Amino acid sequence: MAEPAHLRCPTCRREHLYAPQALPCACGAPVAPPMVRGAAPVPVSERTWDDDWVTLRCPMCGRHDRWPRPELGCACGSLLRLPVHDDQAPAPAHIPLPRTAAPPRPAFQPVAIRTARDAVTAVALYLRWLGYDDVRRADQRPPSGIALAASGVIAQVEPSVRPATLRDVECLWLQSMTESAACAYFSLAGYADEAGTRANALGVPLFVLDLAGVPQPVNSPADELIAGGT
Repeated sequence: MAEPAHLRCPTCRREHLYAPQALPCACGAPVAPPMVRGAAPVPVSERTWDDDWVTLRCPMCGRHDRWPRPELGCACGSLLRLPVHDDQAPAPAHIPLPRTAAPPRPAFQPVAIRTARDAVTAVALYLRWLGYDDVRRADQRPPSGIALAASGVIAQVEPSVRPATLRDVECLWLQSMTESAACAYFSLAGYADEAGTRANALGVPLFVLDLAGVPQPVNSPADELIAGGT
């Protein structure tokens, strides 16, 4: 059985503990869709074939097959589509891969974070690890934090103890749309709930910086950004 995950309904904020049901593969082995850590469930307003199904790989025989995407009914009446990994999902269009990225990547070598400058250095190294070689200080100053830029991407670093807000995420997204670039947010203190929900809706990758200097993905777009560059 898959490991249970804590989920919060975006409509009523009620928390749920949920584990996707395992279904049998043609070989007989149980297959359960792995949950995307930190990603919020999405209310189902309309159905499409692609949204209702997910491609999974059987861990026993290696067979790829289509499985129903897990859903959860909340007591408030919302039907929630749960975020799970799709083994054959292409890299999304809002995260173009840099041409300099070459698989496979070596292990990321972090720097410990003791100051705000260390946080910016850690993010710059991480962007280069993803394949964005020409990382530099962005020309446009964000409302808070520090902005970095490279060909095809804008990154915002919030090195303070203040969680990133909804406005912070939306400003970064608007700047990326203006410059026709991908974007990513890196925060030392995490994100306000509404900031995380909005980032999922806009497709903005969110990362939390630990003191070892390793950015940790906290939503599905961040997982996709990492997976797409391998």
